[in-house]
Amino acid sequence: MRPPARGRALRVRAYAKINLGLEVLGKRQDGYHELRTLFQTIDLHDDVVVRPRPRGLAVLCDHPDVPDDERNLALRAALELQRYAGTDKGAQIAIRKRIPVGGGLGGGSSDAAAALMALDRVWGIGLGPAGLQPLARRLGADVPFFLVGGTALGLARGEEVYPLRRQVRCHVVVIDLKRPVSTPAVFARVDQSLTPRENSHTIFRFVSSDLEGLRAFSILANDLEGAALEEAPDLADPVGRIRGILNRGGAALASLSGSGSSFFGLFDDGRRAQGAQSALMAAGFIVLRARTVSLEQYRREWQRSLGARRARGVGPVKEPAPWRSRTSRSFR
Repeated sequence: MRPPARGRALRVRAYAKINLGLEVLGKRQDGYHELRTLFQTIDLHDDVVVRPRPRGLAVLCDHPDVPDDERNLALRAALELQRYAGTDKGAQIAIRKRIPVGGGLGGGSSDAAAALMALDRVWGIGLGPAGLQPLARRLGADVPFFLVGGTALGLARGEEVYPLRRQVRCHVVVIDLKRPVSTPAVFARVDQSLTPRENSHTIFRFVSSDLEGLRAFSILANDLEGAALEEAPDLADPVGRIRGILNRGGAALASLSGSGSSFFGLFDDGRRAQGAQSALMAAGFIVLRARTVSLEQYRREWQRSLGARRARGVGPVKEPAPWRSRTSRSFR
């Protein structure tokens, strides 16, 4: 796999995720939590542009709340890859944010995965998604998922990722509450009332069942939602109103994503999604519309971004044959 022509940049999309379900099973000996979650990518995305340079690493972002030092996961990803490959090549990583910051939609983790994939290409290292997984695990529990995408089961801390045969295809309404919630604080509240739940099988039932259509989602829930609302009690009233509007609009699932504070509704019909969006906006909420992104769609986008797709001033580059995947089934 050859790198792009010297000095050329790569532009890749860093997609957001929602958690269709999330179970906290207990505290691990390493201090983290044992989780089961259903990840789902959606087509709300940041743009990440990686420009090679002879030396040094820098990250730029158009959002004032995103740091430009080693607290930035994309910069940490670049440093990890640099060390792993034993290279002193540099790069500038420019991030244009569209994913709400601190909303539980995985924007920082997705930016990091996008930086890994682009730098792997720009620097001519050639690890690919599988080879980058060990580095992704060092960066955070969500980063490995963004090297996979689609609908996937997350185990352990969430970093063990298994794509599902059934890929969810739905319309998504995302409500940005503009109220970041501390993930460590939410988990600390969970710990106060947590009892071991090794026998919780709700997500496994969803994955293994033959349920189709709207009723498949009714058994799913997010164990972090209660703790998040305790940590940010000012969200309880708006979340209650949002859930009511989504449910009245026919949402198959209405839930907090991750530890919050973004809320979402799933719809199998675009007109219902549009109706819910209009009702939420009339109630004064900031609402974003999206569609789910399947495993195959996600992989095609990676190949397109790292292969034929150009950033401004970027010449064409060649890419190996795309990944192969099983045929996706829809919940429609």
